[in-house]
Amino acid sequence: MLLPLRLNKRLYAALAGSFFFVAGTSSALASTLDEDRTRGDIHGLFEIRDAAVKFIAAENLKNGTRWQAMEPNRKILVAKCALSLRVAWVPKSHGLSGPNVAVICDKTVKPTMQKKWQVFVPIDKRPMAHK
Repeated sequence: MLLPLRLNKRLYAALAGSFFFVAGTSSALASTLDEDRTRGDIHGLFEIRDAAVKFIAAENLKNGTRWQAMEPNRKILVAKCALSLRVAWVPKSHGLSGPNVAVICDKTVKPTMQKKWQVFVPIDKRPMAHK
């Protein structure tokens, strides 16, 4: 009786582990951020970073700065957004180590557990290198 219980626990652990592996590695399958595009029910990090880049470009024009948006955390996996993405500065009160913008989705395509989301994108305030 003890053996089937152990097998069931192992099977459950293997199934749970494989689910998290598949969900967690879908972004990792893209070798570059440019390849991590929106597909199926998942919003691509490329489009998230692109929204941040456009926001920072407008801020640079407005303020005479030359900042740049960095890459979001490549481990992030979010549901596809049904609306246009919004971008806003993350308040200093959030306690992040440096400046960030939040790329915001107010409504996902399939409102499951993740009805909306925010992805923080770090900003480098040092001047961009000239190429």
